[in-house]
Amino acid sequence: MFEARHSMNAPTTTSADDGTPGGGGGWFAPRKPPVGEPSSGDQASGERSSGERSSGDQSPFGERAESAEGRRPAAIRPLGRHAAPAPVAGPTDGRIRADRDTGAAPDSVRPPREAAAASGPRTDSLTQASEPRTDSLTRHPGPATPASPDAVLVQRTMAEIGPVADQVTSYFYALLFTRHPDLRPLFPVAMDTQRDRLLKALLTAAEHIDHTEVLTSYLRGLGRGHRKYGTRPEHYPAVGESLIGALSRYASASWDEATEGAWVRTYTTISQIMIDAAAEDELRAPAWWFAEVVSHDLRTSDIAVVTVRPDQPYPFLAGQYTSLETPWWPRIWRHYSFASAPRADGLLSFHVRAVPAGWVSSALVHRARPGDILRLGPPAGSMTVDHTTDSGLLCLGGGTGIAPIKALVEDVAEHGRRRPVEVFYGARTDHDLYDIDTMLRLQRAHPWLAVRPVVDQRAQLPDAVREYGPWNEYDAYLSGPPGMIRNGVDALRDIGIPESRIRHDSVEELVAAGD
Repeated sequence: MFEARHSMNAPTTTSADDGTPGGGGGWFAPRKPPVGEPSSGDQASGERSSGERSSGDQSPFGERAESAEGRRPAAIRPLGRHAAPAPVAGPTDGRIRADRDTGAAPDSVRPPREAAAASGPRTDSLTQASEPRTDSLTRHPGPATPASPDAVLVQRTMAEIGPVADQVTSYFYALLFTRHPDLRPLFPVAMDTQRDRLLKALLTAAEHIDHTEVLTSYLRGLGRGHRKYGTRPEHYPAVGESLIGALSRYASASWDEATEGAWVRTYTTISQIMIDAAAEDELRAPAWWFAEVVSHDLRTSDIAVVTVRPDQPYPFLAGQYTSLETPWWPRIWRHYSFASAPRADGLLSFHVRAVPAGWVSSALVHRARPGDILRLGPPAGSMTVDHTTDSGLLCLGGGTGIAPIKALVEDVAEHGRRRPVEVFYGARTDHDLYDIDTMLRLQRAHPWLAVRPVVDQRAQLPDAVREYGPWNEYDAYLSGPPGMIRNGVDALRDIGIPESRIRHDSVEELVAAGD
């Protein structure tokens, strides 16, 4: 629901009059109105019209909503999986197959600052992330300057709550829903789909409060994207008070007046950035678009290409993604990359893989049919092509991650620049190369394009890239499961591509957005 992004403005909210954590005695009351004049309530009513289940709205914690221990969602600790790559054999019959005799090292958990703030692998679509390369909080931490006093206190709190993160999450939601039951309808009826995303986004943003430029971009995107949930400026104080209440309870060893002040200032900055970004966006774009399914192409038993027609013009760039809601699971949104560059007919296509227990992905693959109406959030992501340069493009697409790669190829073709584009299309089996015919047709039409299928049970796509090159004159683009992106970034850096030229969407959002 509420997530985060923008510049480090002066605090715009005030502390509680009585100093009691979470008491609501004036905390986080905005001192300045948001930019623009957002209209009242139309988004929230739109959420309700999409279907609510009143029987499930009493509490996500069971019958005793006042108990913080009634529910234990997934831990909020930032996690990341990093599988050691296996060496690959040379190309055979036009395809690159990895040496299956070499075992991969087991996954390892990265420290919070190096890994994704996530709860599971991303496999259902976008295989891009919710925020682009420049928005990723872990990949671009900014210059190594001494941490500010507030950042030191915030990070001390984060270290203390790490071992009890699931309890912090439970208590946070207990406070939020018991003190502010009017906010419950903004969340999915089944809270297991929400898990720890709201609190995780706030904590991730707070931990990077000194990285002004990157954090600003991150927060602004979240502020714009959360319009589709019905989030209003008046909702932010309730979230902030619940955040302070949960932290003060579970970080008792380090919590003091100075720490409380640091968190109040930090949340104030986060919330005002998001509020301003949402207000600015409301002046020029709807909170969501309705889109009719016009075709549904089942490519394999679990992958479909879904094409929709928005009810009004939908501006986006090749390489970006959107969030999507189906009529079968109201208030549950998932991210999907656009599978083509903008088209003259205005149609949008998505590649969707149904994953086990994936509510949205399974509905799109197995239930959606022409005539069904979906909802789309605003476009996001900056994994786009810089058309002011002639650098080559090195593109790694794993699974349904080939969708935005295909869009990038089309974008280069439309601009008429003969810049080299190398596409490595990874899949675990030949059967999973569901869009290879399309990519090979593009290769035949454009002599500057090379498409290299990579088939490997362990999907060690980055290793295949090492066999070619050199790549020092290329911009790299990665799209696929989080593990592939992490391994790919490491591999590309190892072969000399500067990180500033490695482009992908944030792994944190990739994982958090997964079914």
